[in-house]
Amino acid sequence: MHQPYYRNLLTQECELPWVRMHGIKDYLDMVQKLSKYPRIKQTFNVVPSLFEQVEEYNNAKLKDKFFDLSAKEALLLNSQDKEFILKNFFSVNREKVISAFPRYYQLYAKKQHNIEFTTQDFLDLQVLFNLAWVDPSFRHNIAELKQVALKERFFSEEDKIIVLNNQLKILKEITPSYNAFQNNNQIEISVTPYYHPILPLLHNINIAKEANKKTILPKEKFNYPQDVKIHIDSAVAFYKERFGKSPAGMWPSEEGVSEHIINPIIKAGINWIVADEGILFKSLNSKRRNTNQLYQPHLLKRKSGELNIVFRDRNLSDLIGFVYHGMKEHDAVNNFMGHLKNINSAFKGKDILVTIAMDGENAWEYYRNDGHDFLDLFYSSLSDCDFVTTTTVSDYLKINPAKLQIKRLGAGSWVYGDFGKWIGNPYKVKAWEWLAHARRAIETAKNPSKLAWKQMYILEGSDWFWWYGEDPDGSFDRLYRLHLANLYKLIDKEPPEYIFKPLTP
Repeated sequence: MHQPYYRNLLTQECELPWVRMHGIKDYLDMVQKLSKYPRIKQTFNVVPSLFEQVEEYNNAKLKDKFFDLSAKEALLLNSQDKEFILKNFFSVNREKVISAFPRYYQLYAKKQHNIEFTTQDFLDLQVLFNLAWVDPSFRHNIAELKQVALKERFFSEEDKIIVLNNQLKILKEITPSYNAFQNNNQIEISVTPYYHPILPLLHNINIAKEANKKTILPKEKFNYPQDVKIHIDSAVAFYKERFGKSPAGMWPSEEGVSEHIINPIIKAGINWIVADEGILFKSLNSKRRNTNQLYQPHLLKRKSGELNIVFRDRNLSDLIGFVYHGMKEHDAVNNFMGHLKNINSAFKGKDILVTIAMDGENAWEYYRNDGHDFLDLFYSSLSDCDFVTTTTVSDYLKINPAKLQIKRLGAGSWVYGDFGKWIGNPYKVKAWEWLAHARRAIETAKNPSKLAWKQMYILEGSDWFWWYGEDPDGSFDRLYRLHLANLYKLIDKEPPEYIFKPLTP
């Protein structure tokens, strides 16, 4: 799971609400669901910058405009408030979520037809936006929320406060729940470099050409291996503080890897990482998919030490992430179990590792009932299957140490085996040039503060570059330029004029 860093370091305002919304929809219930399925073992991945923001909600350090306008009495909303609410409070999947609430869908239709909203309409919208994002398991099992949900419409201000207070309670349970499930050995928790950067591109932007020779590079070079080390080491330190021990595993952001990032990961004490199968075949110079190679761990033996690496089955992972939401749950699970049966038959009962690695949050809003019906059937089928054992990566490696070595790890990510999602189009290239200017500016600043360096590392996160050139409403462009402007302010330098104009087309 991950989200970009939304907090404005100078105002403490959270520019977008998605940490809170995904926190109440995905981060807690995904792990709590396993209590019903003791035979299911999983690896969950924690991105420190995401969990830091969750903690800031818990400590009431964040100003969230979406939360504040939700809490504001509907009768007191001014015209600007109403305009903001109408623009933003339908930001959830229309087919699978809004349509599940008749009143919410009615309000959506009313907005589409430009019909004026009454005070009660705005109050109902405030409640339904916040209620719809709450995971169905909490809406059904928390008595207060269930009562509010059963009303369906004509909500009161008291109903709204119940929903918002329960959101904050859910957020507070996230880290303790992860800790408890890991202590019970049902899950393993891996970690991602702190602000979710694409490590190879931080090490040297030219590595993008190693992954794809046709990549267009920025005119300003970016080459900061020291930043790679900081993102890795600070993530390990964050993990130790929350979970009481060092992480064994690391999920490099977006499974973005290259030979150059292996040593700092080894030196940080990490035992294993995960990457996409395309990187395996690229590393082996193999033009054909070889499941004998894919379904086992590999060893990266280097002068600084050893690092295990497992490679995800891209097809099976992507079926869950992008395909099964369009199928009936029974058909989807049967399809998946059929794939496992075929794999088992092909290997004639040998002990092999099939790795499923995927986004833990964005998939479920495309599924009916936020994925619960699919996951219940999926976990039940896996639990009952006589030829499958679910396992964490570390547990598997203890019994099945890697036998094969990779001499040089290919460069790339889970997206087409290269870095094209973060570098290449003119907007992404320009964003990297701006980042290079900012990185040089902080280096030449007089005694930059810890906060200034924090701002710099936030700017190195992957999401800004992911969205450039395809940002649906320009919100990530605005946030990236806000972070840039704040950096220059923090080092007492005048922000360049160009960052005050939208880069997004």
